[in-house]
Amino acid sequence: MIMNELPNAFFYQVAENQFEPSIATTGPWSPDFQHGGPPSALLTRALRTYQSSGNFVITRVTIELLSAIPVKPCVIKVEVVRGGKRIELLRGEYISEGKTYLIAHAWRIISEVGVTEAIPDPFELPLFPESQPQIFFPESGRFPYGEALEWRFTKGGYDTLGPATVWTRPRIPLIENQDINGLEALVLMIDSANGISAELEFSKWSFVPVDLTVGIYRQPEGPWIGMNARTTIGDDGIGQTATTTFDGIGKVGQSLHTLFIRPRG
Repeated sequence: MIMNELPNAFFYQVAENQFEPSIATTGPWSPDFQHGGPPSALLTRALRTYQSSGNFVITRVTIELLSAIPVKPCVIKVEVVRGGKRIELLRGEYISEGKTYLIAHAWRIISEVGVTEAIPDPFELPLFPESQPQIFFPESGRFPYGEALEWRFTKGGYDTLGPATVWTRPRIPLIENQDINGLEALVLMIDSANGISAELEFSKWSFVPVDLTVGIYRQPEGPWIGMNARTTIGDDGIGQTATTTFDGIGKVGQSLHTLFIRPRG
C-alpha cells in the first residue's frame, strides 16, 4: 500500500486524552501490529516535553520493547524517577487497553550553551543522495511505515544484506497537525537499524529487537536524519545492532539494539 492510498496522513491523532494510531504505524509483519518506530517516537516525545523548570534536553533514552504493539488507542504515562535542578531521570510507559507495551527511561540534562567548548567527532558525513526508488524487503514488499518515511541509501539497503548507511525524513507528522522534533524523527527512524543492516534473510530468520538505547551529545536537526548501522551476531541466537546517528551538520550520537534471533517456523 502506498502513502497516497493511506486514509490518514499522520502516525497518531489525539482523541479524548489518548492517542489513536493510524495504518501508517504498521510494519511488514502484520496489519494488526505497529512497527516499533512510531510508538517509540511517541513515547520519546512525551519524555522530551514533560514539564520542567529549565531548558532540559534528553541526552539518552532507553526503550524496552515488551511485546508486539497493537494498532489500538494508547495512553502515555510519565513520572520523575530522580529529580534535580540540572539532571533528572524520567520513566515513561506506553499503555493500551490496560497493558504496558513499552517502558522507557530518559536522562535529561540542563542545556547551557557556551558552558563548554565543542569538541566534534571526526565523523565523515555521508554524501546526500538524489531521490531514489523506495525498495523494501523482497519478501514483504511495501508496507505503511516504510512508505511513511523517505529513504535515501548511500550504502546497502532493505534488499541487501550487511551494513547500511541511509538518510531519512518523515513524510507525515508523528501527531496530526504537529511538527515533528529532530529527536523524535531520529527515534522514528532508528528502530529500523536492524532491518536495513540485516545479516540474515528476512524470509528465513526472525531478528527481533528487545530494546533500543539512543544516546546523543547534540540535539539532531531535521528534516533529514541519518544512520550508519551494522549488525553483529553470536553463535547462540543473540545479536546487536550498533548505529551512528547524524544530521545535516554531523554526528549526533549512537544507538544500540539487543536482538533475539531464531529461524522462522
